[in-house]
This record gives sequence, C-alpha cells and structure tokens, in this order.
Amino acid sequence: MLDIRFVRENPELVRENIKKKFQDSKLPLVDEVIALDEEKRAAQKKADELRANRNKISKEIGNLMAQGKKEEGMALRQKVKEQADELEALSARETELNEKVTSIMMTIPNIIDESVPIGKDDSENVEIEKFGEPAVPDYEIPYHTEIMERFAGIDLDAAGRVAGNGFYYLMGDIARLHSAVLAYARDFMINRGFTYCIPPYMIRSAVVEGVMSFAEMDAMMYKIEGEDLYLIGTSEHSMIGKFIDTITPEAELPKTLTSYSPCFRKEKGAHGIEERGVYRIHQFEKQEMIVVCKPEESKMWFDKLWQNTVDLFRSLDVPVRTLECCSGDLADLKVKSVDVEAWSPRQKKYFEVGSCSNLTDAQARRLKIRVKGENGNYLAHTLNNTVVAPPRMLIAFLENNLQADGSVLIPEALRMYMGGEDKIVPKK
Repeated sequence: MLDIRFVRENPELVRENIKKKFQDSKLPLVDEVIALDEEKRAAQKKADELRANRNKISKEIGNLMAQGKKEEGMALRQKVKEQADELEALSARETELNEKVTSIMMTIPNIIDESVPIGKDDSENVEIEKFGEPAVPDYEIPYHTEIMERFAGIDLDAAGRVAGNGFYYLMGDIARLHSAVLAYARDFMINRGFTYCIPPYMIRSAVVEGVMSFAEMDAMMYKIEGEDLYLIGTSEHSMIGKFIDTITPEAELPKTLTSYSPCFRKEKGAHGIEERGVYRIHQFEKQEMIVVCKPEESKMWFDKLWQNTVDLFRSLDVPVRTLECCSGDLADLKVKSVDVEAWSPRQKKYFEVGSCSNLTDAQARRLKIRVKGENGNYLAHTLNNTVVAPPRMLIAFLENNLQADGSVLIPEALRMYMGGEDKIVPKK
C-alpha cells in the first residue's frame, strides 16, 4: 500500500503506474482518494481546533466559577456543549473518511520497479537466464501421475472419495521422496544462514489484509466458518504476520527466516491437462523463505533469494531458468518478481516451481512493521521466495531423473534423506 502523501504529491506517477499494470479502471480512484483525503484533513484540522478551544474555555469557566461569576460560567458551558456536539459529528465524519481513504489505498497498486518489463499478462514475461542443460531423452517420459503409480506412490481415486478433486494420497518411495525434498530444503536454507521456523497454519483477517490484495485473497484463501481465521495459502502469510505492529531495532536486521507449512488454496478456474494430477491442488506442503530488512538492502536480498532456489534445484540435477514477471503479471503489492521455472522433458518446456518477490514497504505499511533507527522509526522492506514446493518439485525431479528402465536416480545431495539409496525402483 502506498503512502497517501506520496499519492498527493505524485498523482501523475501513480496514474502512469496504474496504466503500466493495465488497470485503467482504477484511474479515477486517484482523484477520488486525493479529494477524500483533503476533506479528511480539513475535518481533522477543524476537530483539533475545537478540542483546543474547548480546553481553553474550560479553563475560563473554572476561573469564572472561582470568582463567583456563575451566570457567565454557565453561558460558556452551553458553548462548550454546542462545540462538543459539533466535535462528535466531525470525529464521526473523520473516521468515515479515513475508512474510505484506506479502502481505496488498499486497491491502488504499488509502484513497480523501473526494471520491470511492461506487459499485460504472464505470456509477456521475459526470460533472464538458464541454468543447466535441458535434455529430452530418447525414451518416453510418462505423465507424472503415471510415473508415481509405477512406484505404487499415489492414490487419487481414494483421495477423491475422501476429500474430492484436488487432493492426493502419496505413499511408499514417492511419499518418502516428498519428505526428503522438504528436509533437504530445510537444511539447505539453514546452511545459508536462515532461521528455521514452523508458523501457525491459520491467520486472522487483519494479517490476511496486510499481506495480500483483496483479489488474491478471494482467489486463494479458505475462511474458517464462524471464526476470524483463514487457512494460509503459503507460510509467507504467517511469517510476515509475525512482525505485525512491531518495532525492530535496526541492529537486529535483517531477519532471515525459512519456514515449513502445509498450504491451502482454492485454485479457482479450469486448468489444462498438464496442470492436473499434483500440479495444481488444494493442499500441499512448502518450504518458504522471507526477509525483513532495511530499505536500502532489499534489492540485494531479492537477488540472493531467487539464487537460493536456483542453486537448490541445480543441486538436485534439475535444469531451471529465471523469468522476469511483467507489469501485468505482478500482484498489486509487488514491486518486482522473478519466477523460477524447472525443465519438463515430457512437455519440452519450462514450468513454474517458485516465485521471488520484493514488496518494499507495502506489507510493512499495512501491518505497521517498523524499524527503530538513529533518526527515528521507519518502515521495513519485506521479501519472500519459494524454496521448494514438493508437488511441483516432484514432477520436475521425477521427469529429469527418470531412467529408461523406469527407475529414478537419487542425486547425491538427497541420498542421506532417502536412507542412502541411490535410486528408487518401480513396483509395477
């Protein structure tokens, strides 16, 4: 969320940013919120004047009563009462205007970084760099659920009977592989200096509104009926929420945390055949990384975060590439994002396995995440990135390590988490 003062002082820049994000329907909001803010400040000024005048008159009443001038004192008391009624009306109006201003400001997108390519949607994202050589073997790579079934490792039918579409049972070597990837990702990030954390899997609405846009919330979040709680769509939500309404001494920054959690998502809409199976589901597990830092350090941390994901996938022999998200593909709170995509030998193309985002002070402003510096308090910058989400990671891992005989090689880095095995062998 932008600072209203920034909008007042830079309306054309804000409008141009809205155009770059292809959200022209929001253009009238700029003038509307500026007008509402002006009215709010006028009401606030008048209310402050009335409060000061009331205090002054109250002292005068006290002096008059002490001098025995009761009639004059009572006249002034009537004046105070009249002003109190006016003050009450002004305060109510001020609250109403403040709510309207906040509501609009929550929908005006953050100012994107100047390096972000301009484009309408993800089809116009720009490839940055490839890591590892993508290969297509001379034998067939089956659909990922078929590979899992050969290991007796997945049961979608039973999951459908128990929970419906978008759920799965993982079993045997595939389930063990799933857990091994998460354990490896945990230790990988700990070795890079991040503090491991297991957060709450439910958060209050105040945190939801602080970490994401209304559009994202509606598309993703499951609400707990009858309670002010939502199931998290990613541990980033509760990890950033950990710092709500806090003031952190500057010397304690940066806060670098890596968190494990299950994730719950509605995943609305129809999806293609390649997005079925365990690609796009309602429940999965993920290792995440978040950083809370000083503003001048967020660009540096952004590059470090996406590089961590690249390095992890390469350590497991999975070719990846980085993709710069264009303006129209950025969520409203994000200033800059890079997606990490893994190579799919089956599809002969890359697919998304992680996303790294710099939100600068947008989440911090909503959640009041502040830093205590030498010259006073200021807003922190927040960043997040996927370390690994095993359902999609499993797809990439299985496809890239599948052998002609149907076995799947286990890279050296993962073997200690798989009981020392260097491969798993199909049971069917």
